[in-house]
Amino acid sequence: MNLARVIGNVWATRKYPTLEGRRMLFAQPLTFAGAEVGDPLVMLDTVDAGIGDVVIYVSSTEASVPFRPNLTPTDATIVGIVERVDHLETTWRTTSEDDEAG
Repeated sequence: MNLARVIGNVWATRKYPTLEGRRMLFAQPLTFAGAEVGDPLVMLDTVDAGIGDVVIYVSSTEASVPFRPNLTPTDATIVGIVERVDHLETTWRTTSEDDEAG
């Protein structure tokens, strides 16, 4: 599993039949410390994520698992929305304290 921040929507009027009705989002991969890494990716969304959300995504063969038994062509699929990350080096929230209070 990996982390990314959703940075945009992808609109496609013509696509493979098993992609019909699926949301496609543009997301920037992150390290577990919250730093951007690599190039942005197009991901299928299974959790109703929005722009600015930090998400958990799976890639490779695992990216198609949420859509079984259909064969859905995807390299990355969002499977969770993250509120906070705790690990040995740092703890960080995906939203500011002000956002949560307001």
